Amino acid sequence: MSKPDGGTDSVKEIPVSRLAEQKEMELTLLTASIDSPVPITVSDINRPGLAMAGFVENFLVERIQVIGQTEVALLESLTPQGRYEAVKRLLQFQVPCIVVAKGLELPSELIEGAGQRGIPVLRTPMSTTPFIHELTAYLDDVFAPTVAIHGSLVDVVADDVVTVKRRHASVLIGQANQTLGHYMEIRGIGLLDLQSIFGIRAIRFQKRIEVEVRLEDWDNGEAYERIGLDDKLTSHLEVKIPIVTVPINPGKNITVIGEVIALNYLVKAYGFDPAREFERRHSEMLGKNARLQRLARDDSE
Repeated sequence: MSKPDGGTDSVKEIPVSRLAEQKEMELTLLTASIDSPVPITVSDINRPGLAMAGFVENFLVERIQVIGQTEVALLESLTPQGRYEAVKRLLQFQVPCIVVAKGLELPSELIEGAGQRGIPVLRTPMSTTPFIHELTAYLDDVFAPTVAIHGSLVDVVADDVVTVKRRHASVLIGQANQTLGHYMEIRGIGLLDLQSIFGIRAIRFQKRIEVEVRLEDWDNGEAYERIGLDDKLTSHLEVKIPIVTVPINPGKNITVIGEVIALNYLVKAYGFDPAREFERRHSEMLGKNARLQRLARDDSE
């Protein structure tokens, strides 16, 4: 891969309607409108039980509010007046939306009050914890910093342009450009659909990026790495990964070289460093030769 084609890019916000379209979460709308004046801007969620109970300090108004069994049990334990006050405490905040899990029933006061405030209320049959995991994973992916990089990605047929996302602070995930998909251009032949030619097992939708191979024309005046003791790093989306620069000239098998570099990285990841092992053996050999020379020097027979 080479340097990014442009600056980093990421989604800053999404409407609640886009969340409701995600079939995996099985969301159904309980209020009249899905349109919320407040977009979703963060991947974290909030459980509003404390706020409904009366503690509203540091309420996280920008987060999606998820209501589970605990919050519903709280509302059911209150008198009608107490339930009204609890709902009022929650709805004083203009949150993006409210989601109730486990297919639970909500008091009519909450649904009607949220509708009047323009806060969409949705319901999912999923249990609370699995739903939160699914929702957070989806939003993490949506809001992940993204950059387009000129290059190719092994296994994922990403020809010329690789879309890179940063996940979980230090993980880089590469995907093919959505327009190009699994097509590859070969000059003199044209476009090839590698999925159709080699089958679904020959391609991947995405892949973690752990090492970068940079190809450059051979320069006789350049001092290229020959041992590999000093690992060099590059950075994408503020995540550092090893980089290997390979000088090329006609006749070199780039495919084999790239595969060997990837396998060598895996060997290092499992704790064996070939370059350092060679250095150790070389040092031992030098020490052994020095001892033999001393013995030969002191041998008077």
